[in-house]
Amino acid sequence: MKEFSTFTWISIFAIGAMLVNSFGIWAFYKKREWAEKTKDYCMCFAAGILISSPLILSLPQALQKNSYAGFAALAGFMFMYFSNKIIKYITKQKVLAFGITAIEGIAIHSFMDGVTYTVTFSMGKVIGLLTGVGLVIHEFAEGVITFSVLLKSGINKKKAGIYAFLVAALTTPIGAFIVYPLVQNISDDILGLALGFVSGVLIYVSASHLLPETSEYEKKHSTFAFIAGVAFTIVIMFTEH
Repeated sequence: MKEFSTFTWISIFAIGAMLVNSFGIWAFYKKREWAEKTKDYCMCFAAGILISSPLILSLPQALQKNSYAGFAALAGFMFMYFSNKIIKYITKQKVLAFGITAIEGIAIHSFMDGVTYTVTFSMGKVIGLLTGVGLVIHEFAEGVITFSVLLKSGINKKKAGIYAFLVAALTTPIGAFIVYPLVQNISDDILGLALGFVSGVLIYVSASHLLPETSEYEKKHSTFAFIAGVAFTIVIMFTEH
């Protein structure tokens, strides 16, 4: 069986994320009730993967390459924390400002998803696969959320769908493909710091974004979905090793 190259894996997941995000936008456009119900379970399962994968796999490997990777992880977490704080502060203003600012945050987040695919797959297939699966699954929820935010800001349904695709879906492969050439030419020390930073970003996304969002609207079996995400990470890790 032919082994895929790193670039092929990055392309598969970056474009796959774009397609799943687009499906979330389409589902909310056509079947709003089903999309709203499904997104919570996707977020819980993704949270399980994205909290366990960095803690037991990517961060330890980052520390092996660079002993200061823990500081980079903290920097990644704080970057997302303060970005979120600034966005929440600004969105207290008018409805349109809410939409524009929230979309800016989503665009940055989606771009960072693309960067994450490149950095993690450059470190190894197992880390890339685990991170990739978690991120791709949560893209469905992100598509739903982006579309709903744009509608809430007063944009009509058709334009909201187009803008949601450009901001939330297309930015992910753009981030992956822009960063790929840069990652190929950096030392292991810098790559360790990059993976540490990404680990912090993933921990924040899971612990401070996905889980609180689902806890606010607790659904039956949502805890099971979270545990299933953690179990999936552990099974894949031991299977590949």
